[in-house]
Amino acid sequence: MEPSPPAADAVRPQALIAAALAAREVAYAPYSRFQVGAALECEGEIIEGCNVENASYGLCVCAERHAAIKAVGAGRRAWTALAVATDTSPPSPPCGLCLQTLAEFVDDLPIWLVNPQGEAVQTSLRALFPVRFDKGSLDDR
Repeated sequence: MEPSPPAADAVRPQALIAAALAAREVAYAPYSRFQVGAALECEGEIIEGCNVENASYGLCVCAERHAAIKAVGAGRRAWTALAVATDTSPPSPPCGLCLQTLAEFVDDLPIWLVNPQGEAVQTSLRALFPVRFDKGSLDDR
């Protein structure tokens, strides 16, 4: 399944990418030094998130989940695109935990993976996470 075409009020990919890059700059990553920013488009609005590390590693929060949690808390569940900014070349995709979190709310989503050097890769949630655990998995018990 291909991602849905953008709505008329959709955010331009450049704005989404810029927001992810800006969110990356405020990430709290003193242990890994792996700063990540995410920008989630929700009904024409951009909700940003950054990774927040903790000395107790299990308490760390990824940028993508940070943005998703903020979106849900704001009552925004119609997600239409995501940009993720890392400093790697090529740009890094979301981890499996983040992909599973996104898949809880959307079947597919265009995703731009970017870095400050200007590299950008367009992919989708379905391409990165083709098989997921969902409520249908629970219904088969």
